[in-house]
Amino acid sequence: MIYSKEVQLGDKNIIIETGRYAKQASGAVMVRMGDTMVLVTVVSSESREELDYFPLSVEYREKSFAAGKIPGGFFKREGRPTEKEILSGRLIDRPIRPLFPDNFNNETQVAAFVYSFDGENDADVLGAVGASAALTISDIPFLEPIGEVRVGRINGQFIINPTLKQIEESDMELVVAGTATSIMMVEGESKQISEEDLLEALKFAHGEIKKLVQVQLELQKECGKEKIVVPDKEIDEQLFSDVKELVYNRFSELVSTVLAKEERSARNKELVDEAIASLAEKYPEQEKAIKEICHDFEKELLRKRILAEGRRLDGRGLSDIRPITIELGLLPRTHASALFTRGETQSLTTLTLGTKADEQIIDGLQEEFRKRFLLHYNFPPFSVGETGRYSGVGRREVGHGNLAERALKIIAPKEEEFPYIIRLNSDILESNGSSSMATVCAGSLAMMEGGVPVKAAVAGIAMGLVKEGEKYAVLSDILGNEDHLGDMDFKVTGSKNGITAFQMDIKIQGISYEIMEKALQQAKEGRMHILGIMDGAISQPNPNISSYAPSLLFLQINPDKIGSLIGSGGKTIQGIQKEFGVEIFIEEDGKVSIAGVNSEQAKKAKEYIKLLLSEPELGKTYFGKVVKIAEFGAFVEILPGTQGLLHISQIDNTRVNNVKDVLKEGDKVKVKLIKIENGKFSLSRKALLNEENKVEDK
Repeated sequence: MIYSKEVQLGDKNIIIETGRYAKQASGAVMVRMGDTMVLVTVVSSESREELDYFPLSVEYREKSFAAGKIPGGFFKREGRPTEKEILSGRLIDRPIRPLFPDNFNNETQVAAFVYSFDGENDADVLGAVGASAALTISDIPFLEPIGEVRVGRINGQFIINPTLKQIEESDMELVVAGTATSIMMVEGESKQISEEDLLEALKFAHGEIKKLVQVQLELQKECGKEKIVVPDKEIDEQLFSDVKELVYNRFSELVSTVLAKEERSARNKELVDEAIASLAEKYPEQEKAIKEICHDFEKELLRKRILAEGRRLDGRGLSDIRPITIELGLLPRTHASALFTRGETQSLTTLTLGTKADEQIIDGLQEEFRKRFLLHYNFPPFSVGETGRYSGVGRREVGHGNLAERALKIIAPKEEEFPYIIRLNSDILESNGSSSMATVCAGSLAMMEGGVPVKAAVAGIAMGLVKEGEKYAVLSDILGNEDHLGDMDFKVTGSKNGITAFQMDIKIQGISYEIMEKALQQAKEGRMHILGIMDGAISQPNPNISSYAPSLLFLQINPDKIGSLIGSGGKTIQGIQKEFGVEIFIEEDGKVSIAGVNSEQAKKAKEYIKLLLSEPELGKTYFGKVVKIAEFGAFVEILPGTQGLLHISQIDNTRVNNVKDVLKEGDKVKVKLIKIENGKFSLSRKALLNEENKVEDK
């Protein structure tokens, strides 16, 4: 039997249907908005008690046929997920992950497939709604449904689930997910908006989210399966008591001691290993349980100290920022570099300026487009003192890089102001919390150091939360442990003028607007502090770019002359590029860009192109090259590709019996264009000699 629910958000209807597709999955729904349709399935296997984490995986895929396209490449089929698909999958994963029971460890998989795309409505938020709906009607334990929406703002008016065109016109774009009672996740970018504007957007989004939650609950009543009962976690009270007696007070002392990350980790391990060894005989094969109890003690004591004393692992107060150091220009042959260190988190970010050939072409369900601002984030295992495989970029790296890119692209100059392709590369050399925000700071500094005329400096900060009942504490510039053992990771980036990007993940069932408001205000204070330190290192973009960056020159030509510049089979343009050591790019409107490492050669190439495309003018003097000798005269190239005849009678003001007596091939000769007839050009050296003689006679 087919069940369907429809809800109106703004001027669009969202339809959730189940019972038609993928009936062997634990839950499956097709979600539709306009002509965009996403099938989402959820499946859960048997419990895996040996795991100490919840094995949830989320896959999001865009089928090319959904937009009437055939995939490119040799195989003509979809390959590994694109960055867009990875980021869309994360928008599904992050809000649903906290909503499974703590002791549920069945391997669970969510799969979202875009089967129809109308070119206007992005499918990512529909995938999240579908995941929630499929989980809600399935037998998989899921605490409560979520809704997810996108919000834009044009001329001060909020728009729910804006079209792709409306997003381009908006001064903010955010994706918000939440339950009926609170916000669970936020992701987005904005054009330096205020904290108050962001909070209003969240409230607007939440009103629409509640509608999505309600229709899912109605669908569950009609066709939902009985949920799997997850047994309560059994705790051996005697084991718990024995472990507590051994380590609780020592963990309390450890949590109150200021230590470096590596030393704290070593002391923690030493304490846990000692507990396992001491209790091995009494509790054989209980190593995992002992580790879990120790972890819970550490979490409890850390949170208790923060709430009771307002003190953190490294001794800071709730709103204190770790010490910051900035070093610029450390790498001599890069176009710019910045080393930003905050506490035990360090980003080495480089700037590379490229040419038109370096633009990234993005091909997906939407129309193909080109990116000229790129930010790549890398998190090598040595940054946290570990070994690991170097096998490509992981999903976390894609997500962190995307957040930093969104934070900084708003301050990058437009192409007409600064025609270079901009690539920032952030290598995290050391990490103890907030490496993506270190990337934002280092990226902003590198652009200023490299002479990119940015609109403003941008900094980022990660906020945390510890909440027990009604009591809570908001933490500025969180450590790795505070992220792991806390309740929120809220990253905010911006300039002195306002917010440019944000990302929030909640690990509990929601927080109030009061907490979000406090977090935003505290984040602003921290951001201003960091911007002040950055300003002390470099306050304005350098006036010049690196001498190692390519030189870019521009020329506007008549579009009708493009063929002449390219030449037959591309011979002309290839010849120019080879002779002057440059790259030449031609646009349909006749805009020509010339890129070369040597600026002098680039200038020569520009002048050559001007000459090549200029029309010969009657009466004008040219300094030409003799390209061929004949009995009746010499052929002289007066412009690139344009020759004229210098008749034997026009070579000198005295009689010339043999052309070769005066000229030979390769000679440079000054001539005047005296006649144009039927596309042929007649030249005279004699006329110039006579003019010179007249001047001398005077």
